[in-house]
Amino acid sequence: MLFDDSYKTINGAAEGIFRDKGSKFIAYAYPIRSEEEIKPLINNLRSEHAKARHFCYAYRLTPDRSVYRINDDGEPSGTAGRPILNCLLSEDLTNIIIVVVRYFGGTLLGVPGLINAYKNASLE
Repeated sequence: MLFDDSYKTINGAAEGIFRDKGSKFIAYAYPIRSEEEIKPLINNLRSEHAKARHFCYAYRLTPDRSVYRINDDGEPSGTAGRPILNCLLSEDLTNIIIVVVRYFGGTLLGVPGLINAYKNASLE
């Protein structure tokens, strides 16, 4: 057998909040089975959080963990989607998406601050 069919995922939806310098980062984790589930999830969050500035995410699919994608949604490249994906990789999770909704608090966090905020929100 080339790949092990077992994998780690989550049983149900979860959320966590991280705050930094007035910005609020709300992380949502959902179990998913296909890429077709992603757009409706993001659209739902965009409706629910109409005043939020960014909806950054990362997902990982399939037991062999070969399907993944990141999205920084307007944040500087590599500051949002990559730290979220790194959380999935460090826990070896698959069939999961984490979306972090950011409400801008008026203070720029800079590249290191954004990486830290998206990572910490994802870990919540």
